[in-house]
Amino acid sequence: MALLKYEEIAESLRARIAAGEFAPGQTLPSGRDLAEQWSVSRATAVKAMDVLRNDGVVEARQGTGFVVTETPIARPAGARRAGSARIAGGMPFLRIGAPDWIEPPARVAAALRMPSGVPALRRIRILQLPDGNPHSYVEAWFPPEVAEAAPRLAQTAPIAEGTTRYVRRQTGRFPVEGVDVTTVRLTSASEAQHLAVPDATAAAVVLHTAYDQEGRPLVCEEGVTPGALYEQVDTYSM
Repeated sequence: MALLKYEEIAESLRARIAAGEFAPGQTLPSGRDLAEQWSVSRATAVKAMDVLRNDGVVEARQGTGFVVTETPIARPAGARRAGSARIAGGMPFLRIGAPDWIEPPARVAAALRMPSGVPALRRIRILQLPDGNPHSYVEAWFPPEVAEAAPRLAQTAPIAEGTTRYVRRQTGRFPVEGVDVTTVRLTSASEAQHLAVPDATAAAVVLHTAYDQEGRPLVCEEGVTPGALYEQVDTYSM
């Protein structure tokens, strides 16, 4: 389906932001400038900015215009409960490598209700502490029907508005329920390397699966956090 003009402008700006042309805090071209560049009305240019603002990519500042929001942070998917390994929202993250299509581990395939031998799209990131040290190693797995409908998931460029909003816009599907399974094991050699801890360090592992409005799995994330950094706090009536 062809994009409407304001959507085309928004996507162009989104790509330029993801490529680093406009850094966090930097002002974007004005509505008048965009209207001239794209030969559209100023209202169309403003509508493009509204799309980016609704997606959390830009924000309006009085006397300045629209500026790029700060560095993306790891946010809970949907209304995911915070308080356990790597699920606490608000952490900056570092993307590791390029997304790849591989067969997921059996526990992830089961959570995604995928048969064995079928590849899924994997995205890896490291959540970081305020001092820049690693906090959690996270692998996010998307089933084929989601990844194929949302092609930017397979790109190395960041998704400025966040994967949840992007997937919803592409597929109409959004998370309404999350299931978290927490276990304890030793880190693998690769996990230990990314987390800057000794091999076979005790870690908490949270397997989070988000389900859409029809109960279908949208994504499965496995977050590995060294035991020394893991904390879960529950408040409840007695």
